[in-house]
Amino acid sequence: MHLYNFTIQPPTAILHAIVGNFSGARQQEIIVSRGTRLELLRPDPRTGKISNVLASDVFGSVRSLASFRLTGGTKDYAVVGSDSGRIVILDYDPKTSSFVKVHQETYGKSGARRIVPGQYLATDPKGRAVMISAMEKSKLVYILNRDAAANLTISSPLEAHKNNAIIHHVVGLDVGFENPMFAALEVDYTEADQDSTGVAFNETEKMLTYYELDLGLNHVVRKWSEPTDPRANLLVQVPGGQLSSSDRYDGPSGVLVCCEDHIIYRHMDAPQHRVPIPRRGYPFQDEEHGLIVTAAVMHKMKGAFFFLLQSEEGDLYKVTIEHDEQDVKALKIKYFDTVPVASSLCILKSGFLFVASEFGNHHLYQFLKLGDEDGERELSSTDYPSYGMADPHTPLPRATFRPRPLDNLSLVDELESLNPIIDSKVLNLLPNAGSPQIFTACGRGPRSTFRTLRHGLEVEEAINFDLPGIPNAIWTTKLKEDDEHDAYIVLSFVNGTLVLSIGETITDAEDTGFLTSAPTVAVQQIGADALLQVHPHGIRQVMADKRVNEWRVPSGKTIVNAATNKRQVVVALSSGELVYFELDLEGQLNEYQDRRAMGSTILALSIAEVPEGRQRTPFLFLIFLRVRAVGCEDQTVRIISLDPESTLEAISLQALTAPPSSICIAEILDASLNRTQPTMFVNIGLQNGVLLRTVLDPLNGHLTDTRTRFLGTRPIKLIRVTVQGNPAILALSSRSWLNYTYQNMMHFTPLIYENLDYAWNFSAELHPGGLIGISGSILRLFQVTKLGTKLKQDSIPLDYTPRKFVMHPTNGLVYLIEADHRTYSQEAAQKHVEELRGMRKRIDEDILGLPLREFGRPKAPAGVWASCIRIIDPVEGKTLQVVELDNNEAAFSLAVVSFAARDDELHLVVGTAQDALLSPRSCTSGFLRTYKFTEDGRNLELLHKTETNDIPLAVLAFQGRLATGVGKSLRLYEMGKKKLLRKVENKNFSSAIVTLNTQGSRLLVGDMQDSVFYAVYKPPENRLLIFADDTQPRWITCTAMLDYNTVVAGDRFGNIFVNRLDSKVSDQVDDDPTGAGILHEKGILMGAPHKTTLLAHFHVGDIITGIHKVAMVVGGRDVLVYTGLHGTIGVLAPFVSKEDVDFISTLEQHMRTEQLSLVGRDHLAWRGYYVPVKAVVDGDLCEMYARLAPNKQSFIANELDRTVGEVLKKLEQLRVTASGF
Repeated sequence: MHLYNFTIQPPTAILHAIVGNFSGARQQEIIVSRGTRLELLRPDPRTGKISNVLASDVFGSVRSLASFRLTGGTKDYAVVGSDSGRIVILDYDPKTSSFVKVHQETYGKSGARRIVPGQYLATDPKGRAVMISAMEKSKLVYILNRDAAANLTISSPLEAHKNNAIIHHVVGLDVGFENPMFAALEVDYTEADQDSTGVAFNETEKMLTYYELDLGLNHVVRKWSEPTDPRANLLVQVPGGQLSSSDRYDGPSGVLVCCEDHIIYRHMDAPQHRVPIPRRGYPFQDEEHGLIVTAAVMHKMKGAFFFLLQSEEGDLYKVTIEHDEQDVKALKIKYFDTVPVASSLCILKSGFLFVASEFGNHHLYQFLKLGDEDGERELSSTDYPSYGMADPHTPLPRATFRPRPLDNLSLVDELESLNPIIDSKVLNLLPNAGSPQIFTACGRGPRSTFRTLRHGLEVEEAINFDLPGIPNAIWTTKLKEDDEHDAYIVLSFVNGTLVLSIGETITDAEDTGFLTSAPTVAVQQIGADALLQVHPHGIRQVMADKRVNEWRVPSGKTIVNAATNKRQVVVALSSGELVYFELDLEGQLNEYQDRRAMGSTILALSIAEVPEGRQRTPFLFLIFLRVRAVGCEDQTVRIISLDPESTLEAISLQALTAPPSSICIAEILDASLNRTQPTMFVNIGLQNGVLLRTVLDPLNGHLTDTRTRFLGTRPIKLIRVTVQGNPAILALSSRSWLNYTYQNMMHFTPLIYENLDYAWNFSAELHPGGLIGISGSILRLFQVTKLGTKLKQDSIPLDYTPRKFVMHPTNGLVYLIEADHRTYSQEAAQKHVEELRGMRKRIDEDILGLPLREFGRPKAPAGVWASCIRIIDPVEGKTLQVVELDNNEAAFSLAVVSFAARDDELHLVVGTAQDALLSPRSCTSGFLRTYKFTEDGRNLELLHKTETNDIPLAVLAFQGRLATGVGKSLRLYEMGKKKLLRKVENKNFSSAIVTLNTQGSRLLVGDMQDSVFYAVYKPPENRLLIFADDTQPRWITCTAMLDYNTVVAGDRFGNIFVNRLDSKVSDQVDDDPTGAGILHEKGILMGAPHKTTLLAHFHVGDIITGIHKVAMVVGGRDVLVYTGLHGTIGVLAPFVSKEDVDFISTLEQHMRTEQLSLVGRDHLAWRGYYVPVKAVVDGDLCEMYARLAPNKQSFIANELDRTVGEVLKKLEQLRVTASGF
């Protein structure tokens, strides 16, 4: 078995975000790390929309990210800390739109190790040095400078290690142009490690340490170290240093130490200031639970600065420091606004706040005001004795505030994110969808969603209205060549033409010069200010002064087809003749003296746009012919010259496999073929729904590199359009497809929209850059805005964190369980409110009435759960019913089971636990809740609850019974009248059972820590027996059966592996009726008597949460679709032939040497992180071949005995045939 791995949806989580002028222009950009990928985002200050400029896989794990600018520079660089054991400095090159590695310095082993630096990065604000630190002991400082040619230089590393020290955070101090200094939060565990009583551990102090880089002596010294709050978790740089233009100071310098419930200002030889972090004034919440700051950002303005700190509940606090030069007078804090909990916050100079959410969608906000006069209470360190430091070990009195909807910020844009995907399924449920949909349960807490992902581009419809009949074609046209917007919409009907005028509204146009009594074949704005209409009986040229020049078709003939551009017109007559016209310098259409008789019916023709500065197209013109030979039909494409010296002479010919329906020639940029200029493509649509795309050589007219793709069941219509200012092709069949360029690469994606019969460009003042189309008798005006996305997401909001979901086998409904720890359910919250009212306490109703989706719920003590079962209709996209769970029960597993004892009637079984605690895992009691489906599955009726002694983490229908993993036990239950009846049990599992799969009498059991076990049920003896297991322990997250003997699984460390059981062992087990043979066999390696063989292994770099064996293309082969926690969706496709395996494996080897990782990680070591990669080719790396320089592409292609086009074609074929993407 050999598999080809490729990603169809890269990770959507953002782990780090930095802001800077990376392109060197005045505009700021954001670089984000998505774990294994770096992206450059550019917010548009005018529209507030974020565009993705560049995305690059790094084939490594990005652990930290920081930006810096050399003193006096205008451009920012990005410093990356990763698991490669190297520090990397990246520069963004706007010319090639790529990240360029400026420096790569090796300092340690690869892998995310405790004492290898890479976890933390801190830069000097003046760009003179950078510190890279490990979680323990190691800290290295690099000096950054310029050489004589103004290129960035980096020094050898200077050590700032401290043995037996755990590092919690590092930050660069702002000291102006004095020696660079760095602050670190450290804990020395020397004594705690040697004291077995635990006393030293409890007395261990957390130290705030300053490290100074002496630029003169070129070494690092520990300048200052003082104990700080033991709960400190984050340091924030405070501005300081003298201004270069005056003697004034930017700020007091030092750091803000963010602790649990407090913020402390600290600096060397300066008094400390402490303020409490205000808490939400809920009438009830867990008072023991402290509040910590999880993200922070500092923003400098002229003569002032402020901080935005975010708590773990999402509340933003504005922190200011009142200072006189270097002396701090007061530290102040006040509530600012509430946004989603962020992994990173970035403030842009254009007045935007970018929130890279920990979970769910990422947001871009605009500052409306800075919260100076919003009436919120401001806490100051001067309100407390000794600036809040009278007794540093005693907490300050708690302060509260009332959260409110956004006041200082306004949401302007949202980036969709699937992070985290908890569970997923792949099914084709939606009508007319074409390919299967991916259903995912995403998010955490009240911002969770259930999402339906469909392959295609999202379309925004602006207008649709009914027309008086059913048109067969539509065009829009300007009046003059230099007009910005279109003036007319022309609709062709069977017996006439309708012309509409475009203004503030669309109305009937009068006195246009167009012939309305006949259908229209083509419309074109020609020359400087004339309009052209081709109709079956002639050509009308409408001049600017409304004079009409008309060319009539000879009697007995009609025009059946036409192709036009701004200077040329070619028409095909019913007699099979071609007539060619060209515009002269006076703006008159002149017919070429000779007509070319083709001797056959012309089905379709196309002509390219006139290149800039030229009089005509590059001599080429394309037509389709159906040539009738003796007893057979032959379909061909002919290329005809339009050169004045050889006009209408045939240049080349290509045969087709089916009758053609449409043709379109367009120049589109595809960097894989040509980076410097657009490539001329000939697109040929066939009547059987197949599209042929061929590259046309503009010098000799030859057609090369033909690629095919099935688009739908209807004959294809091809239309040349413009999308976001770039040429594109719209292909209309039973689905509409768009062929366009995004980030210099060509994409071919379906539109998720009504089937269109015809479409054209549309530009109006209120709707620039749109498209207009007809479907039936409805006129539709729409836009395609999110280019580059491959999956359209439709969301249904959830109340709590989703855990698992199942599909009903017959009615297509989804049953989803949700559960949140440390959260009050609606019922529990109401009970608390009633108790407080009974005690006559005053309750703030406004704070209880805040929208839960934005603000969440009050925190509860550990062991308190809120949970429910939700019934969703995915086709309608709505929730049908929510069943809340009572008695502090939380749902962990569910399955639809047909019980043989109830005549195979379907029931829903939900595994729950009461008063569950996560660490160590325990509960008062577990339950198996059995529900009966009512109202055709739209409601549930509880039949009974069966108590268990542990949490049931996995349930599954098995041979008319219920198989369940209860803690470390595997059990089978049968349906009873008052509860489920336990029939058989196996307790020989080492840890909790998390997954179950079945075929026949075989059960595959996924153990939390010990990989996959093969078990079998033997009815004669009523036994559950383990007969095979894995040779190595694995922390299983999900499993799927490929066949009776083969299992594919994902683990918590981001690996996918395939294990297979020997077929002889399998047959032997099946042939043993009682299982006596298994019982008496001797175990191997303290486990089962048989071991599985590892067939394939691959490190994805994301925790796998779902694997599904499914065909993604109609009539295609089965592939494995997997989903990852960070929002990754990938495909593992089996290779069809040995030749493909050899070819792609060799290509991968070449790519490993040519396409080096941006962070310096060895690709083979990355994909074989824990176990060497086996029998899986990295398609994501192979597809980087399209982005290589042309000379490297040619070199690799020659080594493979192929052309560059053949290699690219093979890579595209592998992706398209496996996934349709």
